[in-house]
Amino acid sequence: MTSEPDTPSSADDSLPPPEQHARQYAAVRDAHETELIEDYVELIGDLLDHAGEARATDIAARMGVRQATVARMIRRLNELGFVTNEPYRAIFLTERGRAMANESRKRHAVVLQFLRSLGVDDATARIDAEGMEHHVSEKTLDVMRDFTATHNKGGG
Repeated sequence: MTSEPDTPSSADDSLPPPEQHARQYAAVRDAHETELIEDYVELIGDLLDHAGEARATDIAARMGVRQATVARMIRRLNELGFVTNEPYRAIFLTERGRAMANESRKRHAVVLQFLRSLGVDDATARIDAEGMEHHVSEKTLDVMRDFTATHNKGGG
């Protein structure tokens, strides 16, 4: 009996051309670069909206990191023009930071609702959406929105 090499079951599963493959990996690298920044900015926005202030101790607790890690990121966010702060005071979003937080929150909501529409339980959907929101294109988000709207119209 001759063993067959491991080949995809359909043409859609085959390796893409090198240029396309490189674009895929480049897109993931780009998303990783902004992922952490977006997470911090979104959390700061959420804290401001829900608690009235964003403090480094609250960010550290919610991100599961040390305050020193938060302090380094806040300095970076300040340098990038996303936040303003003074030592031992609350952290505030700049107009640019607020725009990023709002966009990130919208992307997060689309992915979260999509996963829920697929029947993923809430706890798992929240965990998965947290990472996925940074890696989906606008085109994919549009499909997710359409799917969710259609699914929810049918009583889901």
